[in-house]
Amino acid sequence: MSQSSQFSLLKQRRFAPFFWTQFLGAFNDNVFKTALLVILTYDAVSWTSLDPAILNSLIPGLFILPYVLFSATAGQIAEKVEKARLARFVKMLEIAIMAVAGLGWMTHTLWLLIASVVGMGVHSTLFGPVKYAYMPQHLKSEELVGGNGVVEMGTFVGILLGQILGAALVLKPHGLQLVAGATMFFAVLGLVASYRIPLSPAPAPDLKINPNPFAESVRNIGHARKNRTVFLSMLGNSWFWFYGAMILSQFPLYAKQFLHGDYSVFVMLLTVFSVGVGVGSLLCEKLSGHKVEIGLVPFGSIGLSLFGIDLYFASLGYVRPPVEVAMMGMLAQAGVTRVLFDIAMIGVFGGLFIVPLFALIQTRCEPAHLSRTIGGMNILNALFMICAAGVAIVMIKMGFTIPDMFLATAILNAVVALYIFSLVPEFLMRFLAWMLIHTIHRVKTVDVDRIPDEGPAILVCNHVSYVDAIVIGAASPRPIRFVMDHKIFKMPFMGWLFRTARAIPIAPAKEDQFLMEKAYIDIAQALHEGDLVCIFPEGRLTSTGEMGEFRGGIAKIVERSKVPVIPMALRGLWGSLLTRDPGNLFERTFARGPRSRLALAVGMPVAPEDATPDYLHKQVLALRGDWK
Repeated sequence: MSQSSQFSLLKQRRFAPFFWTQFLGAFNDNVFKTALLVILTYDAVSWTSLDPAILNSLIPGLFILPYVLFSATAGQIAEKVEKARLARFVKMLEIAIMAVAGLGWMTHTLWLLIASVVGMGVHSTLFGPVKYAYMPQHLKSEELVGGNGVVEMGTFVGILLGQILGAALVLKPHGLQLVAGATMFFAVLGLVASYRIPLSPAPAPDLKINPNPFAESVRNIGHARKNRTVFLSMLGNSWFWFYGAMILSQFPLYAKQFLHGDYSVFVMLLTVFSVGVGVGSLLCEKLSGHKVEIGLVPFGSIGLSLFGIDLYFASLGYVRPPVEVAMMGMLAQAGVTRVLFDIAMIGVFGGLFIVPLFALIQTRCEPAHLSRTIGGMNILNALFMICAAGVAIVMIKMGFTIPDMFLATAILNAVVALYIFSLVPEFLMRFLAWMLIHTIHRVKTVDVDRIPDEGPAILVCNHVSYVDAIVIGAASPRPIRFVMDHKIFKMPFMGWLFRTARAIPIAPAKEDQFLMEKAYIDIAQALHEGDLVCIFPEGRLTSTGEMGEFRGGIAKIVERSKVPVIPMALRGLWGSLLTRDPGNLFERTFARGPRSRLALAVGMPVAPEDATPDYLHKQVLALRGDWK
């Protein structure tokens, strides 16, 4: 799927009505909430005797509260009820909530508006599991990253536009009536869009809903913990919301007190950040090669820390104007360009961080439990955001300035990232593989979709260089268990990568009979568990660039495990620094160029009964052609 084709999803019924339904929901949420916050900031006296600062902290908290209380129940409902029908119900609920809010606006009744804030929190809580469980039902695996990118972009743009419109409408003459009418109009428009959502069958229609949301929350999170990668991806996702809450919650004061700007400067900061997230979300589809590429997650995390730290230093270098200025005046200030660039890049790398995590959860979680897993993640998100508010309060009381808080958050992000990646090294390994094939090499894949999305299979490939496994692993949509020579497996640094990837070391019988037999047992076990296993049947790296004969080990493996065998061929690696090419070092380093061109071609699956060494050798040779 090309970069432009992720937008082509917006022309297709399987995606467009769902997208506009969720976009309008996020947009309307923020029109209403922002209008309420602005009116309580600028006209609090005519509404309440409470301190506006308390209300400005209370209202976002009340919106988040339903996520904590009802996300588990919402996840169960999304498993049990057909999703298009559920989306329509949620939109009808939104219309009812906006009717109550409209009454509150017209009668100057604050408690009706506060109740509506809680109601919109319930609305968003119910739609959350639908939002992310819907896409795997209607999008192909290679479309998931692009689809998630468009949804994340749409969500942040909807939030931004909603905040701008809410603030603009409520301050106009007859602003309360305008807000009441606009929020009702957009709620109805969302309902209209939801009627176009195609049928989305419930994965567990017979599910018995647990009425106790607290017990169900504990059970959901406990179930998610059984899949280590999914659970840590949930934690990574929640950490992003902690990071975002820490940064975004300081924007109003940062704009007013530190940058010395008016409300338009705050809107500018939000716009720059939101556009950054949108760009990063859309870039994921291109950078991932149209598959779920979790190697982008460490890349995103590195950017979040680097640009968060630089935002601290950029803030110190900012020249504060003597009087409060508007957006255009702010752009003329020395140092503001660097501040805006850092905020934009935090958004970009935030998009690169969060979109692959969503796609990974969608693909690695069992379908019948996906909505409940998303519900559990929403609980964690809410708790992390509440923690962010608590940490921010503690930092302020300790005397931290807002730039200090940016710096502390960026450093904390680096610590958390290292911890998560140490627990699931697959993230880091995929990142190193992704860097290899996007810096040293330009990798073209041919028919890589022939690698099955699920189920066991044996991959066989020619053996050209010390990084063959990394190149193949980076091109595969699934983790692969590689079988490799025990000497390569023990190489410094590379050995760590291979152990991280749960590679299987093997040795010739004359060198280590026990290790050889153990390798065959481990291969059979991996295939029994449904894994992909890749072997290099030549048994050694080529020293001439030509393919050697395939040894008999492949026949022994297929005899024990009757699974499909998929031939593959690497082209173009021969002659690089990481091969046994005896040629001139200068030629190997410079003549080929730093971005050498290589390809991985994948053949048609071969039935177990046909998978003899000679036949597979011919298949791989044909795939490789004359290109070493």
